[in-house]
Amino acid sequence: MGRHKVLNTPAIRRMPTYLHKLMEMHAAGEEYASTSKLAEYIRLEPIVVRKDFELTGIKGFPGVGYNTAELIDAIRRYLGWDILHRACLIGAGSLGGALLGFQDFAEYGMQITGVFDSDPEKIGKLLHGHKVCGIDELETRIANDPPELAIICVSAANAQEVVDRLIACGVQAFWSFANICLQVPPHVVVQREVIAGGYALLSMKRKQHLPK
Repeated sequence: MGRHKVLNTPAIRRMPTYLHKLMEMHAAGEEYASTSKLAEYIRLEPIVVRKDFELTGIKGFPGVGYNTAELIDAIRRYLGWDILHRACLIGAGSLGGALLGFQDFAEYGMQITGVFDSDPEKIGKLLHGHKVCGIDELETRIANDPPELAIICVSAANAQEVVDRLIACGVQAFWSFANICLQVPPHVVVQREVIAGGYALLSMKRKQHLPK
């Protein structure tokens, strides 16, 4: 349950990298972005970059490339980042605090509107400008106007219970950093981030490059 197949997943994962570079170029006054320059930056073949951009519906100009501002807007629309999405964050520990301190979420169409934790030492205090509320206040604060998504940064032991409560409040999308496969109804979507999975890939890359 909660499995939703997404087409073009590798291209979608590359889109934020394109967007970051394009925003740098736009801020530097570069009106056009060439496929070759972006391909060199992301270390891909230019044909792959062109096919990625075709997904957004934008067209490039022969010999010039893409209008930088238009390409930024096209990528945002394709990802749904042109619309503001409200999010609540559950778990204001080290990881949750780091996410709250990430300033680029606004560029991605996400606004964190509520932060919850069970630690009495954190409740009532400000963390990166966000007041931390007690987890026992969850239903009172969001049930009448649930956010579009929730970011889960609690332990695996507590994650399922928290998600069940959020679903009961009307939340239907979860970005989970908990080391657990959440069980959710078919209409609810979950993106699970496995931090150790990225480290496992790094370890294998390093292993492959070690002298034999």
